[in-house]
Amino acid sequence: MSYQHVKSDAHLAEVLEQLRSAKRIGFDTEFVSEDTYRPELCLIQVASEDVLAVIDPQTITDMTPFWKLLSEGDHITIAHAAREELNFSLTSVGAPPANLFDTQIAAAFCSNEYPAAYSSVVSRFVGHKIAKGEQRTDWRRRPLTEDQLNYALEDVRYLHELHDKIMAKLVKHNRVAWLEEEMQSFVEEVTAARTRKRWRKVSGIGNLSPRNLAIVRELWEWRQSEAERRDVPPRRVLRDDLIVELAKQKNAKAERIRSIRGMQYGQLKKMTDQIADCVQRGLDASLDEFKRKRGPAPPPQLNLLGQFLSPAIASVCRGKHVAASLTGTASDFRDMIADHLGYGTEDGEPPALAQGWRAELIGNLINDLLDGKKSIRIKNPKSEHPLAIDGVEDDPEDDD
Repeated sequence: MSYQHVKSDAHLAEVLEQLRSAKRIGFDTEFVSEDTYRPELCLIQVASEDVLAVIDPQTITDMTPFWKLLSEGDHITIAHAAREELNFSLTSVGAPPANLFDTQIAAAFCSNEYPAAYSSVVSRFVGHKIAKGEQRTDWRRRPLTEDQLNYALEDVRYLHELHDKIMAKLVKHNRVAWLEEEMQSFVEEVTAARTRKRWRKVSGIGNLSPRNLAIVRELWEWRQSEAERRDVPPRRVLRDDLIVELAKQKNAKAERIRSIRGMQYGQLKKMTDQIADCVQRGLDASLDEFKRKRGPAPPPQLNLLGQFLSPAIASVCRGKHVAASLTGTASDFRDMIADHLGYGTEDGEPPALAQGWRAELIGNLINDLLDGKKSIRIKNPKSEHPLAIDGVEDDPEDDD
């Protein structure tokens, strides 16, 4: 199919009219995130049953009609690893794309790789090898070459076929409801993350005192606000290591702040007073929310049980052709075991592995193992995954 190169508002309106009756709309974006507070949208590729298009946001006045069409209607929206695509939609129209089908997540319910690159999923399910010639393209530069545009279109050419192939496998194994549950959780998580204050992700704060953490929070919030105002990445405003050092110093005097190595240069030198105000707010803040709630200590065998169960559960996932890495983390395993032993989870919520499709696949199995109702055995010592659980059979291999 030949493609349309959309570079004007009028042409965009024509393409949107052609897309309005589509049953499925596949799309992808090219963006650059190194130099701005939020990723800079540079290109949108779209594929429906009848339309193949490359849309250039740099030459179009208002992209809102595109995101509005994508978020409304009964069509299925197909994308791969769509976190940033979802964020672009939420930023533009406050809503996610309608009926989102993420091929990366969907593929994890019928294969053992997650997260899988688009090229890997296409190779596995469609049997096509995607070229990698333009991976280092700076998508902000214009004009784009024909090779660059064709490379970008590769990311949507196979989305409809992927949808067909993956859905067939999900239907066969009764996992459509699992995917719908996971897609809803994915959209909710991405939406919530947009307003979540992630100051606890500052590197190097693991052993800091509550007062130190109060200062870290104030500096992090100021950094976010300043980065958004200047439209630069937050770490370009104030590095994590400097936030930690300022928190450890616990001193709001300007001359002391300027004496810290790395604080004497560029914009930071001009913003010493603002940084001092942040430190002072941290010094004055209530510490109630920074004090860890200490419940009963988990038993020493918790980690041992987790290490023992994890490879057996991974073998179960492999036998069911579900990516074990999608089911949960080592922390999720520990939460599940601790909850079963009566210690609860840190936030008081049911453990992730005890809910929804995860409980159906492995959570209930973990409970049975901990209760002694099932046992782990060595199935094949020469296999890469030698363990098995009595009474749990592998699913047969699909014919690709």
